Amino acid sequence: MKILYEEMKTKAAELFPDRKFIPGEGNPNPGIVLIGEAPGGEEEKQGKPFVGKAGRNLSEFLEILGLKRQDIYITNVVKLRPTKINPKTGRASNRPPNKAEVEFFTPYLHRELEILSPEYVVTLGNFALKAVTGDKKAVIGDVHGREISRGAYTLFPLYHPASIIYNRSLKETYIRDVEKLKELLSEKGR
Repeated sequence: MKILYEEMKTKAAELFPDRKFIPGEGNPNPGIVLIGEAPGGEEEKQGKPFVGKAGRNLSEFLEILGLKRQDIYITNVVKLRPTKINPKTGRASNRPPNKAEVEFFTPYLHRELEILSPEYVVTLGNFALKAVTGDKKAVIGDVHGREISRGAYTLFPLYHPASIIYNRSLKETYIRDVEKLKELLSEKGR
């Protein structure tokens, strides 16, 4: 994985200069890989995925599953913080990844999954779902909480933990989906 990340970091620096590269982290032989969209401000500061507000929701997710961060592998589709400058404050704020960022990082994400060879891939939100499946029309609202066979692994799409921050009505659905995943993992002896 180290070689892949070094290659990614070097090429990303050429295309997206002055942006901090945030690699995935966790168990190098994971049964489960969680994939989010992109790092945010706190992730950029700490150099780790899912440590900000969405990371707190991720902690709740792991607690329900009876897992710890070190049991799984956590990564993002885009491994640089996508930002825009607020014209009023002059400060950087998060934005969705753009087409160039997604197209650059998606092939690397697929190589990352090949190297990790997990049994389960849990996508968090639309960006991760689209990147993993290659289906630009995929919508998390249509497939969340469902087991989808992808050959080498089983895909289990979930709403992104950050979506709960912005839409509290999704919390019950999110928790129910995580409990479905727990049942699935329990049936498989995980």
